[in-house]
Amino acid sequence: MTNIARDRAAIILAAGKGTRMKSGLPKVMHAVGGRPMIDWSIELARNAGCSRIVVIAHPSQTVLIDHVTASLGRDAIAFQDPPQGTGHAVQCAEAALTGFVGDLVVLYGDSPLVPVSAIEDLYAVLETGAALGVLGFEAAEPGLYGRLILAGDGDLEAIVEAREATPQQLVVRLCNSGVMAGRAETMFRLLRRVTNQNAKGEYYLTDLVGLARSEGAICKAVRCAEADLIGCDSKSDLAQAEAIFQARRRLEALESGVTLVAPETVFFSHDTILEADVLVEPNVVFGPGVHVKGGARIRAFSHLEGAIVATGCEIGPYARLRPGTVLEAGVRVGNFVETKNTHMGEGAKANHLAYLGDGQIGAQANIGAGTIFCNYDGFMKHQTIVGDGAFIGSNSSLVAPVEIGKGAIVGSGSVITTNVQADALAVARGKRVEHQGWAISFRTRKSAEKAAASKKD
Repeated sequence: MTNIARDRAAIILAAGKGTRMKSGLPKVMHAVGGRPMIDWSIELARNAGCSRIVVIAHPSQTVLIDHVTASLGRDAIAFQDPPQGTGHAVQCAEAALTGFVGDLVVLYGDSPLVPVSAIEDLYAVLETGAALGVLGFEAAEPGLYGRLILAGDGDLEAIVEAREATPQQLVVRLCNSGVMAGRAETMFRLLRRVTNQNAKGEYYLTDLVGLARSEGAICKAVRCAEADLIGCDSKSDLAQAEAIFQARRRLEALESGVTLVAPETVFFSHDTILEADVLVEPNVVFGPGVHVKGGARIRAFSHLEGAIVATGCEIGPYARLRPGTVLEAGVRVGNFVETKNTHMGEGAKANHLAYLGDGQIGAQANIGAGTIFCNYDGFMKHQTIVGDGAFIGSNSSLVAPVEIGKGAIVGSGSVITTNVQADALAVARGKRVEHQGWAISFRTRKSAEKAAASKKD
């Protein structure tokens, strides 16, 4: 973590209703890279060395409140009700930060891609004597963004909302992201002077720059890439942020030595780890919690989540690894095989058409096509243990809890409900019954019935 001269705190604004999302889920709970946007902002604050984090929520946002409480504790939430602008939102956090002395940054719960380096740059300008630092970007189309107006010496002179800007100010392309840092005492003191005498009748956080300048204080603008500062107010924005995230993660993977046969078809989560010399075929999705070690091959149309895949493994095509899957070196999980909470030992194989849930599979064991671990009795999950070198014949059902001993063989089509001893052969099938000529008489009888029915029609 960065060495910090003063304590740091973050306020994350998340009380917006997000009506443009057209969803019952709070806006900041929508995910980018498999993680709610609010968690991106919380992690950003932590990575920037913030010892105190306060999330501004609306009392109606139960899902958000519960989520933040689980992550940061109930004391990390302050309420804004009703919303009266960004300045008012920051004021709502003042009580939660009682006693805090240090540097404060204001972040947004719907901006998932802000890099920690940008926040460090903001804090750095405070070290040079600036009262406030504001994060800005050169917009391709400034539109309704607030403009950062610089003085001749490069200092930040004012933030002007687009609706209130002059024609000359609207030409400026350096735009306000909303992210701002300053001394906590200074920011809260200046906020008490902010009014709502503006086009929207709200209390603007941006007014702090003008107020600070009126006291002779220095304000600075820090630049960041426009793509880093995307805010997600709609599903369209969310899709754009996801596209930016995926493009970056694909490039990172390629540059780290991962082979992506068709990069644009591979999708990552925020915490996906692929080591050098992993090969990923087209149309693969990595959900949260996946670590694939070097030399493994993930074949086309596979979906992995919460899985650890060792070197030399081959997964898919069309395989699904669910949370709790751990595969040792050289394991093969083939097409239409699903694993869940299952550990497969070195060299074990399940090449096709199997469900392996809540299991322990020994080294070099072979799981035949159509095998099912019957792990759920309608109330509880139970474990299936398959010993080293065991062979499970095709179309077998292992009814958990059950243990197949080392080197044992289960005959195809068996339903195994009790333990099988090591090196034993277990066959559990219904007795075959054959009636000679029955099929001929059946067809004759049914043909006559069909003909009789046709005459009645």
